[in-house]
Amino acid sequence: MKWKRGADTTDVIDDRAAGAGGGRAFPGGARVGVPGGLGVVGLLIYLAIQLFAGGGASSAFNVDDPFNTATRAPSAPSGGAIPAAQDPDKDLKDFSVFVFNDVQQTWSQAFAQQGKPYERAKLHLYRSAVSTACGSATSAVGPFYCPGDQQVYLDLSFYKDMADKLGATGDFAWAYVIAHEMGHHIQQQLGISEQVERLRRDDPSQSNPLSVRLELQADCYAGVWAHSAYTTGKLEDGDIEEALGAAQSVGDDRLQRQATGTIRPDTFTHGSSAQRLKWFKIGDASGQPGDCDTFSVDQP
Repeated sequence: MKWKRGADTTDVIDDRAAGAGGGRAFPGGARVGVPGGLGVVGLLIYLAIQLFAGGGASSAFNVDDPFNTATRAPSAPSGGAIPAAQDPDKDLKDFSVFVFNDVQQTWSQAFAQQGKPYERAKLHLYRSAVSTACGSATSAVGPFYCPGDQQVYLDLSFYKDMADKLGATGDFAWAYVIAHEMGHHIQQQLGISEQVERLRRDDPSQSNPLSVRLELQADCYAGVWAHSAYTTGKLEDGDIEEALGAAQSVGDDRLQRQATGTIRPDTFTHGSSAQRLKWFKIGDASGQPGDCDTFSVDQP
């Protein structure tokens, strides 16, 4: 992916100095380039999705559910950022901030085109453990979005985990992760997350199927951003393939097969590899958020 250093850090909180751990190798360092120019479940969910339909222009990333406030982890005190000269993850941090800002800009513009208010999310970098408005979490939770404070939480160690444990490699695979979590912010802004939580409480038996639809929609929203990145000249050969590989690698069926040798679709919370691939491609193909309606289809 073509990107620039020196991205605005106004929306970034860096608490990594509070944690511990070594650096993550970012292939070839940062590749500095010059970007080009720049029936649904529940009526309110339907109306929120229709914000983007026809008008032109939450959960953790495939791991534990951060909305489960019964899960507690050690809190990490605020330790501030690591000085750039001492930061073993400087390239990865700079790239992550660039991607986050680009995704945020894409959605901010989309909301503005519809005359709708948009509250900016924050990117919160941490190590080992962190306290959030959704409770405490360790890095084992993986990247996640907390709607309570509208922050995307990211431990950069997940970059290595993606490659070593999931076989998902490449800078755009990492960009897909960030874009997916920002997809949850869009769901929060549109009221979709709140409606899904209410439906879960009303009918707990639908909790997993609703979670799958929510996650697949976030994948589709990640595809919407990928389409924008392509049209603004930021993508390089192989980038989309990296994102597609990442989407497939985190399917519930693949992860269950790796962990236990068996697959139990009734326990899926994020969707199968085929579903995650399908919805990312839908968003990427059209670039239209209104196409990311995972709730009105019988089988997403």
